[in-house]
Amino acid sequence: MAKQYQEINSRIEKFINHQKIFFVATATKDSRINLSPKGMDTFRILNKKRILWLNLTGSGNETSAHIQDDGRITIMFCAFEGAPMILRLYGQGKVIHPRDLEWKELNSHFPNLAGARQIFDIDIDMVQTSCGMSIPYFDYQKERLQLDNWAKEKGEEGISDYWTEKNQESIDGLPTNINL
Repeated sequence: MAKQYQEINSRIEKFINHQKIFFVATATKDSRINLSPKGMDTFRILNKKRILWLNLTGSGNETSAHIQDDGRITIMFCAFEGAPMILRLYGQGKVIHPRDLEWKELNSHFPNLAGARQIFDIDIDMVQTSCGMSIPYFDYQKERLQLDNWAKEKGEEGISDYWTEKNQESIDGLPTNINL
């Protein structure tokens, strides 16, 4: 049954640290809801009320546009092995771009990943667990390397050009401010 907490406790932190995939959901009052799966080594718990997520270059940039407009974000983890659980982290996010003063310090929490475009600095206002007893089992095999390889091949200039071409606006026309 669902339980709510005001912060990430040690049991929840252990669960998060064991997961290989998480899902990010955002929206503005008038936009489409964006829901994306995320992986790789891109999630950090700074303390019981603050998390970081390193966002890598992708085909869209919805989360950035939504966070800059509204701030709300939900991150969901679910157990695909072991004991069942669904975990949601609700909070308010702030977008940190590589040009921002905080970037260097916050990015130091992550491995050097090609194509890093934003860090989402999120203050948690509620943590919720639910049973997850209907979630099927899946076995983790390995990380996909295609995104990292693609970004390395493009190089910094190529990534910047890609941001200009593909990541300037959300699908609803909201600005992402990626290349200011």
